Amino acid sequence: MQAAANKFQEHLGTVPTEIHPEYKHVEGGATMKALAWFGAKDVRVVAAPIPDITEPDDVILQVTGTTICGSDLHLYHGEIMALQKGDILGHEFMGKVFKVGPNVTNLKPGQRVVSSFQIACGKCDYCKENLSSFCDRTNNSSLQNYMYGQRDAGFFGYSHFTGGFPGGQAEYVRVPIGEVNLLPIPDEIPDEKAMYLSDVLPTSYHTVVDTGVKPGDVVGIWGLGPIGQCAARWALLKGASRVIGIDKVPSRLQFAESKSGIETIDFSQYSDVTKRIYELCPRGLDVALDCGTFHEPKTLLHKVQKTLMLETDVSETVNEMIVSVRKMGRCGIIAAYAGYTNGFNIGALMEKGVRLIGNGQAPVLKYWEEILNDYIIPGKFDPTFMITHRVPIDDMAKLYSAFDNRIDGVEKVFVETQFSSAPSAGCPLTSRVDDWQS
Repeated sequence: MQAAANKFQEHLGTVPTEIHPEYKHVEGGATMKALAWFGAKDVRVVAAPIPDITEPDDVILQVTGTTICGSDLHLYHGEIMALQKGDILGHEFMGKVFKVGPNVTNLKPGQRVVSSFQIACGKCDYCKENLSSFCDRTNNSSLQNYMYGQRDAGFFGYSHFTGGFPGGQAEYVRVPIGEVNLLPIPDEIPDEKAMYLSDVLPTSYHTVVDTGVKPGDVVGIWGLGPIGQCAARWALLKGASRVIGIDKVPSRLQFAESKSGIETIDFSQYSDVTKRIYELCPRGLDVALDCGTFHEPKTLLHKVQKTLMLETDVSETVNEMIVSVRKMGRCGIIAAYAGYTNGFNIGALMEKGVRLIGNGQAPVLKYWEEILNDYIIPGKFDPTFMITHRVPIDDMAKLYSAFDNRIDGVEKVFVETQFSSAPSAGCPLTSRVDDWQS
């Protein structure tokens, strides 16, 4: 699939953009540690060239914290198109400003900042509305344009389908248009509370806000990874009367019950999820949120279709949501779907008047100041609740496998580099993946 996608995109050519993914290397050939993709389930920590200022709006960061996101597993399994061997992964990171381009005036070396996972130009119609994930001018992917009719913004470390920008699972990273895509962090907020403004916090907040959770709603959340765990808390903060989480991983179910106090359904015990939901909530859910994944089909039918490439994504979760919500209920999709699915229950969608909302990639710039100032600084939302482990960047390749297999109850991991501060009070100490319990 990768070879075909890359060949087709090469045939189409690239779309002109304001910025470019290629970067200059520092003089002298100095290298950094970085996590690179080489094939399905083949990621490696490599010595990569350190980036230098390439375009006048660039900022070079020394990465002080990075992480693995659930959507990175789609890359790990080779399910996102247009990956190329040697691509540096990672879209959720923060750091200290190391160098700034000549056009950058609001950031200085040594300043602590978090990066948006998407790259916004700051000038197009979408950016003017703070809809940064929909920026028109930073993703050169003709393939995405061909498949979707339009393109998202460029993303860090998420294949050439999203622009081919080297990612932040590295010791240094180049951030194009740094004045737009970096948020300064107050000294009193530790990295463990700030880094997740890069993705997981705005993403989970966005699905709750965009799908319209309101006081009194009964909310179902499919998938209790970090996005689902955070979405549960946001839903409660927005006044949901009940939140029901659906997953099959025992540690994640227990985590959601003990940390956030929500109800859960283990779909390995209740194979008919919709039936169980109606037992718990006879009227049906008001809101259903897909915070899960498309790469783990439940049924043999979809397993076969995916194996034979008759579909890229599966419709099982979306169908369960459509059936489980009440008439005129709302379903939001924040899980990262990429292509095509079969067996979609379009009849139930129409007959019940269900509002099916593709939340899209979360526009980080729309939310991150609100989340920082209104929730993190006042202590209304403490992101450290989801951090279960801390590892050095040397362990990143092993971390992908451990995260994929949910080893040792892993939820969210803080990955440190040579530039990281010591762990903050109450946060996990550094461990090694080889020492985790299988």
